[in-house]
Amino acid sequence: MTTSTQVTALGLGNMGQALARAFLAHGHPTTVWNRSPAKGDALVAAGARRAGSVADAVAGADLVVVCVVDYAAARQLLEPAAAALHGRTVVNLTADTPDAARDLAAWAADHGVDYLDGSIMTPTITIDTPDAVLIYSGPDDLYRRHAPTLAALGGTQRHLGADPGRAAAFDVALLDFFWTAAAGMTHAFALAKAEGIDDAELVPLAEDLAGLLQASIAEHGERLDGDRYHADVATLATIAAGLDHVVAASERRGLDTSVQLAALAQMRRAIDAGHGGDDHSVLSAVLLAEREAVSTA
Repeated sequence: MTTSTQVTALGLGNMGQALARAFLAHGHPTTVWNRSPAKGDALVAAGARRAGSVADAVAGADLVVVCVVDYAAARQLLEPAAAALHGRTVVNLTADTPDAARDLAAWAADHGVDYLDGSIMTPTITIDTPDAVLIYSGPDDLYRRHAPTLAALGGTQRHLGADPGRAAAFDVALLDFFWTAAAGMTHAFALAKAEGIDDAELVPLAEDLAGLLQASIAEHGERLDGDRYHADVATLATIAAGLDHVVAASERRGLDTSVQLAALAQMRRAIDAGHGGDDHSVLSAVLLAEREAVSTA
């Protein structure tokens, strides 16, 4: 007999396989299930048990970890197995929206299933390494009960509060930051190339600029929390003028400018509302004010 937590992994895409491998590597008896059974072959060879159905997979599990494409797919797996899941803990590491997380948590509560929601904030290769970052939300006592088992996934693990949608909210906010910034990076390299600038020439200066962006993150948050937007360096009007130059240069070279025009439109709305002399961080406040105006209309 074993005293290690028995884990079931539902969903064996690249990330799901990495999660299952980590549990196995740390001595947890692990059962795996995937709609395409062959994806579990390497895990079975490493000692996992392959289940023929979701209900079979979760039977006897202390912890059921779900990692599939979205919450609709997660519900398709979990709902038919509600009876088998009763009294067990589900940790859903599937990415989706905060409201989807709250809806699934409500379903779990209605069926006597303990539920933690979570998000994986780093690539597959970081799982079971110090570089992994995972966040969770849901009942604090439930997280603390399973934290020793979840530690097998490595790195930094944070519980962010009882609201089951909180991890997903962090996830979408951080993905917004990363991929919107990445869109600017891809466009910048294309614009530089169109102007005859080699990538190797641009990289050092771009890295310096990225450092400035990183240094501004804390100040942006402090300004928003303190409702303090007076410009100490560059005004929003000046920044918008610079972005206007980016759009003009890009259009002259035949490059798509839809992302840049969208950012410029946000700035112009804020300027029209009287914020031309404010710091760039005022845009967050303007977006929230616009949201409030729509919700109360």
